[in-house]
Amino acid sequence: MFLVLVFFWTYIAYAPTSYIAVMVRGLGYSPSIVGILLGIFEGAGIAGPFLFGYFADKWGRYKPGLILTFSFLAIAGIPLGLFRNPLASALFIAILGMGYRSSTPLLDAVATISLGNTGNYGKVRAFGSISYIIMVLFLQYNKFLVSDTSRNIGIWFLLSGCVATLTVLIIPAKYTGNGRPRIAAIARKTSGGTALQAAQSTKSSPRRILSPLFIMGLLIIGFSRLAMAPINGFLPLYVFEAMQWNAVGLISALAATAEVPFMFISGKLIRRFGALPLVAFSSAAVGLRLGIYALFPVKGAIIAGQLLHSFCFGIFHPAAVAFISSSVPPERRALGLSLYLSLGCGLPTMLGNITGGIIIEHWGYRTLFTSFISFALISIALYLFTRFHRRRNEA
Repeated sequence: MFLVLVFFWTYIAYAPTSYIAVMVRGLGYSPSIVGILLGIFEGAGIAGPFLFGYFADKWGRYKPGLILTFSFLAIAGIPLGLFRNPLASALFIAILGMGYRSSTPLLDAVATISLGNTGNYGKVRAFGSISYIIMVLFLQYNKFLVSDTSRNIGIWFLLSGCVATLTVLIIPAKYTGNGRPRIAAIARKTSGGTALQAAQSTKSSPRRILSPLFIMGLLIIGFSRLAMAPINGFLPLYVFEAMQWNAVGLISALAATAEVPFMFISGKLIRRFGALPLVAFSSAAVGLRLGIYALFPVKGAIIAGQLLHSFCFGIFHPAAVAFISSSVPPERRALGLSLYLSLGCGLPTMLGNITGGIIIEHWGYRTLFTSFISFALISIALYLFTRFHRRRNEA
């Protein structure tokens, strides 16, 4: 129950990120510069998780890293929203990106280690989505600090980041680790093995993390996230600027609402179909979603596409976390999830944002959405190749 409360209150800090493209564009930058800055946001999210994940696993403590990363969200928002200077914007958006991306694998490591192999991570994570929905709707409809200027969005980063930081400060040590010996004990408990088996698991963790299946899984995940880059990065700007529809918070809330039911049942789906097949299914949903945005530039199509977030993330994220968690031992969990967030999500999104900004400036949004369908198809093709190869080896 306590983990539910932690996810609920900390995910409030992530809601302002739905406005980050609008925030940067509001400073007066061109679409290509917006794409570069969004790429820096994701690029900082590549290095940060490795750094924080490494030390969290080394010390067996997640609380200091969580406090620091949520503090980054609180301190960088207002400067980013106030100063129109490319170097300053790059610095502060990098701090935001490091805080946003680095806190997620630490939270997921805390949850998956505490819940063990039999726990339902998706159900706990769903409460994070619920708080995100509430917050983005509040950002959309509040009248005293309207989220239509860069300065106001920066203030919301400050306020929500403070709430998340205070939440982490009161988390009992038993949820965030109180040293590496406790994490090793959990490893033995959740695996049902002996101390010797846990030690062997720790020694073999580099091979387990870098196994061919793990690498192919990361590639499947990575191309799926690359296909999602125009949706995560530029759809709010497309709705706000190209369609002249002031509904960034509304469409973000709609997508998050669609994902919640599937988060709750994701555990059953993963046990029934497997993690990687569900990731491939999510890639197909991403391709369909991009096609809807490209072919039908109307409000109804935007709404229909956002409902597909149930498959594109509601199924995808728990399946991806389950794949990573089953591939690495608990005492390497933060590092494994950092690989997922950094190489499986951060790097593809960074490349997609930089490329997307250039495509928008020269060819427009419809070309952007259409061209990125190819990456969803590559993700599906890699999964089919992996499945065929494994079946042939088992035969």
